[in-house]
Amino acid sequence: MSTVTAQKVAFRRYTEWDPAVPVWCITPGLDRCIHRFFDTSPVSPSGRYVGLTRLPFEDRLPGPGDTAQIVVVDLSEGTEQVVAESRGWDTQLGAQVQWGADDTCLVYNDMDPSDWRPYGVILDPFTKDSRRFEHGVYMVSPDGRNAAAPCLLRTARTQAGYGVLVPDTALPRNAGAPADDGVWVTDLASGRSRLVVSLREIVETALDPDEYTGGTFYGFHVKWNPQGTRLMLVLRCLFPAGSPIGRKNNVITMNADGSGIRVAIPASEWGKGGHHPNWCPDGERVLMNIKYHGDEGGMRFVTARYDGSEYGMLTDAVRGSGHPTLHPGGRHILTDAYVGEPVSFGDGTTPIRWVDLREGTERALVRINSVPDYKGVKNELRVDPHPAWDRRYERIVFNAYLGGTRRVLLADLSELIGNR
Repeated sequence: MSTVTAQKVAFRRYTEWDPAVPVWCITPGLDRCIHRFFDTSPVSPSGRYVGLTRLPFEDRLPGPGDTAQIVVVDLSEGTEQVVAESRGWDTQLGAQVQWGADDTCLVYNDMDPSDWRPYGVILDPFTKDSRRFEHGVYMVSPDGRNAAAPCLLRTARTQAGYGVLVPDTALPRNAGAPADDGVWVTDLASGRSRLVVSLREIVETALDPDEYTGGTFYGFHVKWNPQGTRLMLVLRCLFPAGSPIGRKNNVITMNADGSGIRVAIPASEWGKGGHHPNWCPDGERVLMNIKYHGDEGGMRFVTARYDGSEYGMLTDAVRGSGHPTLHPGGRHILTDAYVGEPVSFGDGTTPIRWVDLREGTERALVRINSVPDYKGVKNELRVDPHPAWDRRYERIVFNAYLGGTRRVLLADLSELIGNR
C-alpha cells in the first residue's frame, strides 16, 4: 500500500448561497473525494479525523482492478493524507470507509484481482499496521466489534455503482432465494465471518413465496441499529425482463444473530414509491421516504416499528426526499434531495434540509451543486450529498461537486441545535 506525507491545507469556508450554518470544505487539496453514506459517520470516534475514499478519476467509468485511495483528514491539524489503496470499491459508497471502536481502527474493503474476492481491512492510520478479515464490510456495529454485509459481489446485480468492481464473469448469479447468500457478520477481533441468516430463510419465514414466483432475491443495504441489537436488510426481488412487476423491495429486520426475522416496510408500501430506509435513534423504528398517499402530493417521512407495526407519517406538512436521519431529540429530520425531486432548485443544486416535525416547517441549511460533469452510463457517477452526523450529533459531513470535482464538506449545527 502506498502512502504520502500528510499535506497541510487550509479548510476553506463555503459561502455560496449564504449557508444558514458554518460550512467548510475539508478536502481543498485533494480532488475526487467522497464519504461513504448517510447512515454511518465518516468522523472518527474522537471527532478529530474523517475517513474518505478518493476516486482515481471522475471523467469516465472505472473498471475492475482500478485503484482508489483511502484518505484521512485531520480536522485539528488541517491535514489530508492518503493512508492506503483499495481495489474493493465502487462509485457510490467508495470502499465503505468507516471507523471501528476508536481512532486506530479505520475499516474499509479491498480486493485481490487474482481471485476477485473482496475482503475487509482494519488499518491503524498512524502506525500503518493493518490486518485482513473475511468477506468484507458494509457497516460496522456501533461498538466496533462486528461488521455486517450482504454479498458485496452480488450487490452489483441489483444496482450499478454499489458493491465492488469485478469482471461480469466473477459476479455470482442467484436463482430464487438461495441458502448460501444472505447477511454476513464478521467478528473483527478474530476476522472470521458467518452467514447469520440466508435469503432462503428470510423468504420462507417472513414472505409469501407465492407472491414472488419467478423472482430472484438479492441483499442490498445492511444496517445495524444504533444499539447494535438489530440488523436491517433491504431485500430486493428481481423479475425477468418483460415482467410487469420489475422489482419488489422489502425492509427486513432481525436480531443481531439473525433470529427474529420481521418485515418493517413491506413491498406493498414501498411499491407506492419511496426510498432510503434508515434506523431511528431508538433502534426500534425505521424511517423512510414513501408516497403515503399514493401519487398524490409526493413522498412523506414515514416510520414503522421493526416488526411493521405503528406505521404512519411523521408529518403531512413537509415532503420527503433524499437520505433522511432523525435527530435523537425527536423533533428534527436532516436530509438532502436528489436533483429531480421537487424540493431541489431545478438548476442542479440541492438543499441540505432541516425539517421541524413539531412545526411542520423546513429550512435549507446549505445549498450545493450536486451535478458532476460526467454522471455515467447508468447515473452511477452521480454525486449524492449523503449528509451524515458525527457521533455527538453536532456536525454533519456531506458530498458536493465544486470547481469541477468531488469535494467533502463539514457543517457545524451545534448552535442551531442548541437554539432549538
